[in-house]
Amino acid sequence: MVATDNSIYISDKAKQKVVTLMQEAGIAEDPSYFLRIGVVGGGCSGLSYKMDFDNEVKPMDQSFEDKGIKMVCDLKSFLYLVNTELEFSDGLNGKGFFFNNPNASRSCGCGESFAV
Repeated sequence: MVATDNSIYISDKAKQKVVTLMQEAGIAEDPSYFLRIGVVGGGCSGLSYKMDFDNEVKPMDQSFEDKGIKMVCDLKSFLYLVNTELEFSDGLNGKGFFFNNPNASRSCGCGESFAV
C-alpha cells in the first residue's frame, strides 16, 4: 500500500473483523458508532496502540474513512498514526489486530508497542 495523503487506512481483513465485532456488539446498524484508534504511553517500547468502539466525537478529533469503516483518533495520536494501516492476522501465529506504522522507528516483539 502506498499512502497518497495523510490518513489512516484499514486492510480488507481488518475491515471484515471490525464489521464482525460491531455486529457481535449490536452496534453495526447504528451509524453513530466508529472505531476509535489512539496511542498511549506505555508498553515495552514506550508507546502503545489502543482501539475501541465509540459514538462521541470530541472537538480535536480527526476523522477518516477507508473501505466504509469510519475511524477517529485524537490529534496527538494522529501525529504518531499518520499513514498507518490497521491490519488483522488470524493465522497460527496470528496476533489479531496490528498496525503497519511507517512512523515507528522500532516496535517490540509482541507488536503492541512502538517508538518513534
